Amino acid sequence: MELIRDILSFLKERRKWWLGPVIVVLLVLTVILVLGGGSALAPYIYTLF
Repeated sequence: MELIRDILSFLKERRKWWLGPVIVVLLVLTVILVLGGGSALAPYIYTLF
């Protein structure tokens, strides 16, 4: 949780609000690839990329 607080404080201090959506998209893609890597949905997820 400290890492998340550090990232949010960095974004707040530096006024780099455009980085927020970039971080969210990267996290969503990571979750999709990790969860889809070992499942039966893997062939369908890989066609998206």
